[in-house]
Amino acid sequence: MSTATRKIKASTIRKLEGSVFIAPWALGFLIFMVFPIGYSFYMSFHQVKILATGIDIKYMGLKYYKYILFENGNLLYNQLFPFLRQSLLMLPVIVVFSLLVAIMLNQKFWGRSLFRSIFFLPVIFSTGEVVKEFITQGEGDVDFLAKYNVSSIISSYLSPTWAKPVNAILGSFVLILWYYGVQILIFLAGRQTISVSVYEAARIDGASPWDVFWKITLPGMMPFILLNLIYTTVDLFTFPTNPILSQVNSSNYGQSSALAWLYFAIIFIFLGIIFWIFNKVQKASNTGAR
Repeated sequence: MSTATRKIKASTIRKLEGSVFIAPWALGFLIFMVFPIGYSFYMSFHQVKILATGIDIKYMGLKYYKYILFENGNLLYNQLFPFLRQSLLMLPVIVVFSLLVAIMLNQKFWGRSLFRSIFFLPVIFSTGEVVKEFITQGEGDVDFLAKYNVSSIISSYLSPTWAKPVNAILGSFVLILWYYGVQILIFLAGRQTISVSVYEAARIDGASPWDVFWKITLPGMMPFILLNLIYTTVDLFTFPTNPILSQVNSSNYGQSSALAWLYFAIIFIFLGIIFWIFNKVQKASNTGAR
């Protein structure tokens, strides 16, 4: 047997081994992800009824999409859009705060591992129903906001369109910050990718901590900022106060599927806007650095 033939057989065996290892995941993905997603898209164009004798499916075309977009504007425009404005404000708050906390937790001090665990604990304990119950009870607000009547001040300076989401964020500010545990871990991992020698060289050159942050830490963390923006956006769209989630779980399977796909399209557009803004900011910062 020639050497070339042996190499071909060895590469074939490696490919077969890799295929065997990935087969369970691929099979599970096709059965539990691809099929339900495709079937929900199919149901969005049909009226689906669960009967004792089976499933009755009747083609409806774009009826449900037209109903949601043009006939029943209360759900999409009066409930979802205010939540989108609230998410737009929550996004930078969570990302910026998690970045600052990650930078502090990266410093060397006594009990650092303990503090890292404490900041991540809310991610484990604060399930959707727990946070929803806290919000219902009015928990999570900051005392000085009520003491100094901050909500009235905000309402007097901002339009009702933006004053309502701002007050909603401040009203559950502590609970919102519970959602930054994963982001802190991502930033901590990203901080480890920046070489220590770069910071040592900056200190030797006499750079101040402020200069080090803007010229070394922040540029080095840009890929992880984008990752956290994507993660936080997806996480916010499953926030317990989201009005769409309760509507998707209705007995009208066709309309719920159409609503879910419209919701997916809105998330996709929201992520596209984030990518566009991020690329613009990164190009501007690179141009300024030159």
